[in-house]
Amino acid sequence: MLTPLGWGTAAGSVLLYAAGWWLGYPEPAMFGTAGLAAVAGAVLWTLPQVKLDVRREIAPTRVERGEPAVGVLHVTNRGRGARGVSARDAAGTGSVTVDVPRLRPGGTRTVSYRLPTGRRGALPVGPLRLERADPLRLARRTREYGEPEVLLVRPRTVPLGLLPSGRAHHLDGPTSDRSPAGTATFHALREYVVGDELRHIHWKSSARTGTLMVRRLVDASLPTTTVVLEARPESWPDPDDFELAVDAAASVAAGAAAANFPVRLLTGGEQLAETRGGPDDVEVLLDRLTSAETAEGPRSAVDAVRRVRAGGSLVVVLGGTPSAAEELGRIAAVRGRFDRVVVLRVRPSGPAAAPPGVHVLDFAGLDELAESWRRLGRTR
Repeated sequence: MLTPLGWGTAAGSVLLYAAGWWLGYPEPAMFGTAGLAAVAGAVLWTLPQVKLDVRREIAPTRVERGEPAVGVLHVTNRGRGARGVSARDAAGTGSVTVDVPRLRPGGTRTVSYRLPTGRRGALPVGPLRLERADPLRLARRTREYGEPEVLLVRPRTVPLGLLPSGRAHHLDGPTSDRSPAGTATFHALREYVVGDELRHIHWKSSARTGTLMVRRLVDASLPTTTVVLEARPESWPDPDDFELAVDAAASVAAGAAAANFPVRLLTGGEQLAETRGGPDDVEVLLDRLTSAETAEGPRSAVDAVRRVRAGGSLVVVLGGTPSAAEELGRIAAVRGRFDRVVVLRVRPSGPAAAPPGVHVLDFAGLDELAESWRRLGRTR
């Protein structure tokens, strides 16, 4: 396929040849002939198909925003010598150009290149396009290899400890009928059903009632950390502020999950995740926040809080606009449903009085948030 330069050269050469022939001047005709010969030679240069085996890897497949990630190409030449080959790998809305060295027949080369990780989100990588062009860039032959892959650029996080809830909880957690079945805590007795383990049979009660009775065991319920991210566009006139808000929500959620505590993560419009705590749940929470975006909707962060179960800690991430400051009064109305309430304000336009029982932390960066969070953790 001719490039724009190739088409222009061919058109110009034809005009020069025609002008020289019409006017009777040999020089323009010679230049036209040379141009057409160059275009023909470029087509012949790229006409043979390059037989390559290409395998692409992304390492790592999940990174924090701003952290390095690379694509690795393993290229093997299965045909004749290949020269003038370059690769363009699609990366999101742009592409990354990679120069592939000359390959001898049967030769293999490994080439690595940086992938853009400056923006959070699921970054589609691929398909890989191998281009072979002549030295004058008059003709080009393109072929696609491989299926698109996805690089997850997740929010940045800083280590945040678990805040004390401010209320004493039973060591074994509540033993209500709504507690999930498990193996840790005795809750009640019930009749035996097929499939129950014999080791859970309570023999004294079975002898007294004449019916096989088994112990019902539940898992201890730990205080849940509820993280609410304000996602209405009017609260985030600066996109960088929303990115910092997502980073803050990710840091709080990851810190609680890493401490093996349940985490509930939601915006005004939807629930993003609800986990029971543990290292695996940290990965789940970060993956869910990777796709978090602002969205129009009538419900605010406080409206979302009213729909969740009471108890545990509540952390609300707000913007710094005057409208976001009005949310503080509404948050105070739900204060009694939670053991501890913390409001994180991103780059606020001015100070705001904290309602009774609500802790307000203003920050302009993750390091500042980490320091304020540590000070808050030392208070009761």
